[in-house]
Amino acid sequence: MISFSISRVEWEQAAPLLKTVREKVFVCERRIPKKIEFDRRDHHAVHILVCDDHSQEPIATGRIFPTGEISRIAVIPNFRKYQVDKLVIKALISIAEDLKLDEVFIYSPLDAVDYFRKHNFIPAGAVFMEAGMPRQRMVCSLEDITNTKVYLSH
Repeated sequence: MISFSISRVEWEQAAPLLKTVREKVFVCERRIPKKIEFDRRDHHAVHILVCDDHSQEPIATGRIFPTGEISRIAVIPNFRKYQVDKLVIKALISIAEDLKLDEVFIYSPLDAVDYFRKHNFIPAGAVFMEAGMPRQRMVCSLEDITNTKVYLSH
């Protein structure tokens, strides 16, 4: 049976583990230059780290800022079939709730807009280019998520 540990971590303590996941996904797989992938903003974010309980290896991550911006959601390819991404999003939303935020947002690649729509995010503003990729700002009200959780739990 597969199981995972999800931790809220700070960059200073967990950078090597977070970098392992992000390098595999963003630098190697998606060919984003390292200098763009790793920015000074990492020090100002709260990060989620997911590890495989069996191997203790880091398999997923994501970050959120006090502004509500969610970014750098990454899952190692072999673990994507287990929907670990949903665990990361749920953990980031939980942090947003702890921070008493009204909404969260993400700058989604265009090919992921439908994915984020399924998680109650809605497009906001015009499409723009970032790191050579077209992106769409997607916003999600925490009230909508809370209402969804209540609905889904019945």
